[in-house]
Amino acid sequence: MGKQTKNELVKVTHPEKIYWPADGYTKGELVEFYRKLFPLLRPYVEDRILTMERCPEGMNGQCFYQKEKPESLPVGTPTKRVMNASGPRKSTNYVVGGRLETQIALTNLGCISVHICASRAKHFPKPDWVCFDLDPQSGKFAEAANAGLLLKSLLDDLQLRSFAKTSGSRGLHVFVPIRVEPTADEVLHFAGTVVAKLAERYPKQLTVEHSIAARGKRVYLDAFRNGAVQTVVSPYSVRRKAKAPISTPLDWSEVKATLDPASFNLGNFTERMKRRDPWKEFFSSRQSLRGAIERLQRV
Repeated sequence: MGKQTKNELVKVTHPEKIYWPADGYTKGELVEFYRKLFPLLRPYVEDRILTMERCPEGMNGQCFYQKEKPESLPVGTPTKRVMNASGPRKSTNYVVGGRLETQIALTNLGCISVHICASRAKHFPKPDWVCFDLDPQSGKFAEAANAGLLLKSLLDDLQLRSFAKTSGSRGLHVFVPIRVEPTADEVLHFAGTVVAKLAERYPKQLTVEHSIAARGKRVYLDAFRNGAVQTVVSPYSVRRKAKAPISTPLDWSEVKATLDPASFNLGNFTERMKRRDPWKEFFSSRQSLRGAIERLQRV
């Protein structure tokens, strides 16, 4: 069973399939969400390298990651060939986002979430943002929110404007839009230095320990999303979690211990879309890291 989606020539198979049994949300509703929301999603996926997390049975089945472009995607789907540092394949043809047709086709293949690199294809491997992933080992978003505010304070000291969003799971993502100047390795080193300094200041609350056992109940400050082909879920990405939560851009005034990330979900996000976009100035706020790198040595 299939149907033509609005405004694109992609056949959506089995739109009636239940992806979230507890809530009743279907594959077709997920497709329609991305179709309707695509004007908000496009700036974050346009010309950006994607990695696929395919969950063809929704919450009921297994998921798997895929980097190589599937042959079943529409003819002319943009790709970026990237040489691999290791593994049996010398290179990978990554899907490049930016087209509604591409997004619907990926969703039809079971891609619930949208995983994006920090670099656009034309500038690879030079990112246009720094990403910090704050993961509370206790599972409590309140602790991620507190860590986010501590991180914002340090970034303010570095004279960097930052933007927060829910991860769509238990954590918080903090982004810093930057000019396309440093390489991914340089951005990764900067982000690693920032989180190490912050964890040193607040050792009882925050950690950069690689060992899960060594983290305890602290918030893990993950800088590794900044690797050249590492990914993070995009703003406005739906997550394969209970209640179908959405990774939602926040105003810093909303980053509070009382916030429930699952309150932004597939069933009610239309109301959220009516509000002012707290990330409206994201791409017009690109900053140079050069001064921040120098200031980081002094704070």
